[in-house]
Amino acid sequence: MSSPGTRRDHDRFCQVEVWELVRNARGERVRPHIVYKLALYDGRILRTRISRPPANETYPIRLWDHILTTQLDVTESQFWACVRKRQPPNRGAPPQPPAGALPLSLVHQLVHEAGVSQNEIFGMSLDRALEILHEYWSRPKDRSDQD
Repeated sequence: MSSPGTRRDHDRFCQVEVWELVRNARGERVRPHIVYKLALYDGRILRTRISRPPANETYPIRLWDHILTTQLDVTESQFWACVRKRQPPNRGAPPQPPAGALPLSLVHQLVHEAGVSQNEIFGMSLDRALEILHEYWSRPKDRSDQD
């Protein structure tokens, strides 16, 4: 185990991995800590806070372990690779939609505009979905819809 990190290392880690700086309700900096959050692809949101100023003060061992495992969710080697070599930890890739999946906006239009049931949409090809929408949009408008 190498030595615990400093607040400056902690801040650098968050900047390299591009964590979002949290603002208070007025859009100002949070005091007396720097607060970051990171949304992960699995739906979790990590939060960490760093006492101001982010100086070269080393963390106590127990706090350091808590920051690594609970707040940052990384190993010590991943942390130091990020800080020293600018190599963010591999947190996986964003989930990919299944092959042939319809875009959500298209499904929304099919259900809420064209009145297609979700059961009909399941397994529908993109060509068929677009055909249904084109047919719907090609119909003359009902007079009662225009009022």
